[in-house]
Amino acid sequence: MRLDVSTDARGPMFDGRAVRVLNRYVDHLERQLAETGRTILVNELDRVLRTQTPYYRTRIEVVDRTKIWDNRVVYGPWLAGVGSRNYPVTKFKGYDHWIVTRDKLNQRKVGIGERLLRRYTGRM
Repeated sequence: MRLDVSTDARGPMFDGRAVRVLNRYVDHLERQLAETGRTILVNELDRVLRTQTPYYRTRIEVVDRTKIWDNRVVYGPWLAGVGSRNYPVTKFKGYDHWIVTRDKLNQRKVGIGERLLRRYTGRM
């Protein structure tokens, strides 16, 4: 008895389509997570700030597709409670808006990634 096996490497895994689609997926996922994080952060500012001023909120942006920052607003560390003028220098201990944003985004990231992946797997 003789057994001959042959294979033919065709399809998205072999012609480069899968790699291109997955690279686009990762780029889109990074942007989506950063934008979702920015939205959560702005909502958290609504929760913690008693007096709303637009300056700090308008300085918060996504940079390099993956980072959320406040453009080094001089009182940003004070608001977050990590500045040199926070407790014990003053009674103000700061707000938890960055920490809550991180935690909420960590809770949502898997769901965001899975929903987005479904859109991309149909393209291969």
